[in-house]
Amino acid sequence: MKLSIVIINHNMCELLRHTLSSLVDAGKDIDYEVFIYDNASADGSVKMIESEFSQFHIIASQKQISYSKAYNEVINLTTGQYILLVNPDMISSKKTLERTLEFMDEHMDSGALGVRMITPKGSFLPESNRGLSSQWITFFKLTGLSKHFPKSRIGDRNRKDWVEEFQTSEVDFVNGAFMLLRRSVLNEIGFFDEQFAVYGYDIDLSCRIKLAGFKNYYFPKTYIINYNWVNTPKFNWQFVKNFYGAMIIFAVKYLFRMPEIKLDGMRRLPLAYEVER
Repeated sequence: MKLSIVIINHNMCELLRHTLSSLVDAGKDIDYEVFIYDNASADGSVKMIESEFSQFHIIASQKQISYSKAYNEVINLTTGQYILLVNPDMISSKKTLERTLEFMDEHMDSGALGVRMITPKGSFLPESNRGLSSQWITFFKLTGLSKHFPKSRIGDRNRKDWVEEFQTSEVDFVNGAFMLLRRSVLNEIGFFDEQFAVYGYDIDLSCRIKLAGFKNYYFPKTYIINYNWVNTPKFNWQFVKNFYGAMIIFAVKYLFRMPEIKLDGMRRLPLAYEVER
């Protein structure tokens, strides 16, 4: 099997229908499989998948669990050479799967890859090539971690050597909305850290890929439409606990315990960009 696609869904039936339809079109010439972990949805998502996409695998959970735990459970079931994690609110272009797989095949040093993401109105999402939301960028600056990630655009975005929307480049972080992973790398470094329940698991995995000597890439020669739908109310206690709690976990893991993960090795990583124009 060439590609295993993994989706975690919770009450996003209509958006998920469009996501799966786009993947069917994009995967016509690819040996692939799709696993959907339904995280205790109550909106008919399971029935929709069973009736309209019976060729895909579905794991219907009666109890909602963390994203990282769900991903790990499903990845253990997959057989693909590559594993693609996508959100249930994205639309793939017809060539996205084909072109990203070709890039990974040609770049054997790659551990993970992200693509150009745009809104439904066509606006570029900066998270595509910086891999971080504005809150995470602030966190990296305040903790001093930003100096260890020179390709993340955490610092001065006006520097002349920053790559732009349409330039293929090596980056520090790959956004979990579309995260193509090499299975052999996952087998070497391990799956997701289940301390990160809802947020930060993709940032942590990106760091571990780099620490293992592999590269994360931003590939803009294809795209996805990202609806960026969030069905978790903002600024309630659950959101605060999960979102900002992930930052605390990250700080404990990478800041306070730096000697355990050999931070000096991070400083020896190449600082120059690899860019294809």
